[in-house]
Amino acid sequence: MPPHLLILGGTTEARELAAALAADSAVRVTTSLAGRVTRPAPLTGDTRTGGFGGPEGLSDWLRAHHVDALIDATHPFARQITTNALQAARQANIPALVLRRPAWHPTPDDDWHPVPSLTAAAATLPSLGPRVLLTTGRLGLSAFAALEDLHFLVRSVEPPAPPLPPHTELLLTRGPFTLSDELNLLRTHRIDVLVTKNSGGDATAPKLTAARQLGLPVVIVERPPLPEDAVTVPDVGGALDWLGALGMGSL
Repeated sequence: MPPHLLILGGTTEARELAAALAADSAVRVTTSLAGRVTRPAPLTGDTRTGGFGGPEGLSDWLRAHHVDALIDATHPFARQITTNALQAARQANIPALVLRRPAWHPTPDDDWHPVPSLTAAAATLPSLGPRVLLTTGRLGLSAFAALEDLHFLVRSVEPPAPPLPPHTELLLTRGPFTLSDELNLLRTHRIDVLVTKNSGGDATAPKLTAARQLGLPVVIVERPPLPEDAVTVPDVGGALDWLGALGMGSL
């Protein structure tokens, strides 16, 4: 049997990595999804869905399924999953890599308001405008529930968990979105301020360009720090190089 790679997925990079390795007989790939999205984007190769039961459960799974290496390609804000993955890999005595796309950085023409959390974002909003485009995902929106004087357009792949602000309009859709899409959305809904997480990547970056062109402020939640011992690469090419250095894969 070829060496077995476990990818902790849910991101564009995870799908691209699995697809890049699909035709490579020198490595066997399993991609794991947390299961928070009921209709995930299509994936190439073997998949599993659901949690592992913390680092101990993941470590047991790695041993039971003879996994030789682990790549955490989860969302930049999935801090607990990353921490658990690195701990489990140490316990199972296998190499682990964090594939993390670079963060966004403002240009001189941007009006960014960096904050450390959704709670801090909610506290910042009343001074910036009454109509808010909220693109932080479907979890944690209770942080905004007390803002009764603001109108929220919440964009999410799936319905967000309550409680929500009293004046909320839902827009259930999946990106990527073009610059034209984002400009039209901001203008049509008369948006005054954008709230997003610093997820990085190209798929959702046009909303930042659209806000810049329209002169809108952006409240941006900064990423949690990675564990100090994390070995990281910024893209799929870097992950393939890492696997090659381990003797896994022939790409």
